[in-house]
Amino acid sequence: MGGQIPSWLFERMTRLSLPLVEAILIEYGQQEFLRRLADPFWFQSFGAVIGTDWNSSGVTTAVMGALKKALNPQARELGLYVCGGKGKHSLQTPAELVTVGECTGLDGHYLAQCSKLSAKVDNTAVQDGFQLYLHSFVVSDKGDWSVVQQGMQPGSSTARRYHWHSGHIQSFVKEPHTAICGDNQGDILNLVDREATPTQQGILAITREDPAKILMEIPRMTLPTHHEVRESDVDLKRLGSILWLAQEQGSSTFEDLLLLKSLGPWTLQSLTLVIEVIHGTPSRFTDPARFAFAHGSKGGKPFLVPTHVYDETIATLKTSVEIAKLGQTDKHEAIKKLTKMAQAAEKNFQPSDSFDDLLRKENRDAWKHGGRTIHGYSKPPEKE
Repeated sequence: MGGQIPSWLFERMTRLSLPLVEAILIEYGQQEFLRRLADPFWFQSFGAVIGTDWNSSGVTTAVMGALKKALNPQARELGLYVCGGKGKHSLQTPAELVTVGECTGLDGHYLAQCSKLSAKVDNTAVQDGFQLYLHSFVVSDKGDWSVVQQGMQPGSSTARRYHWHSGHIQSFVKEPHTAICGDNQGDILNLVDREATPTQQGILAITREDPAKILMEIPRMTLPTHHEVRESDVDLKRLGSILWLAQEQGSSTFEDLLLLKSLGPWTLQSLTLVIEVIHGTPSRFTDPARFAFAHGSKGGKPFLVPTHVYDETIATLKTSVEIAKLGQTDKHEAIKKLTKMAQAAEKNFQPSDSFDDLLRKENRDAWKHGGRTIHGYSKPPEKE
């Protein structure tokens, strides 16, 4: 479901994004976080786990907006700066990067040039009918960076997202993307394809009227066109093992995780999906729709946002990160074990409930956990 994200949800997205990113930085560092931003499957999973509509063009705007609002006030401490954004904010990216350079000692003018080149490539050299309206440039104080930008096709509601990572780029004019994701629309004019070498010297001067032939798109991720979460979008074995651990086996399985005993089943379910976004390997993000089962979405797909659970997840993860910074790792390590336990249970797990059964249960009980959408709070069934 499209439309603006309500303030009550975006505020939570921002609050969850900070400790989530901090946890990744503590465990894996800045370079790994930037690499993940350039992975479209991880990016989509991150968006779903913080409560966006998992497969709408608004995922890009929501994720980058939440990251900018969450990380920039802590930029000096984290060593990460989020520049640019949507519409007129995208045009400020070069100036923001020059300012970052002044704060960090980096060459801000070089970073601004990288920003301009990445936008120029996707708006002009890749002539696929999509015009950029969002450009976000995330840079570390070491000079590593990722770009996430999105274009909209005039006259349609379809969007295409482009991912870049400085560690991947050998040349701005020779297959610089880590991924381009959207509907595959066949052959396009792609002047940064490896077969386009004869035209690459004039890349910045190329316009829409320039002739070129047989240049192929490089789609790394093709998303379905529907926005609701369907059974075909989810690995039910993966999801089912998480729900089973959280709701059926919590009292016995988590005996060694005493610090988590106060958490309810729904929060364990949510937290396990959040932790997988932090610690999961790339192969774990092939079904990003699964992560919508952490906090639902504003349109109630796959279920209403359980605001009480969302708030408890934020508080738990925030506390875990803060004590990890102080060297007190017991609770942090206990939370980290959640995804490992879910993966272990997954090996021999056979789902007993159908996908439709899971959806009915989640929506039936949503009112108990502050379930909310853009239409308001859910109410208990009349019989209850």
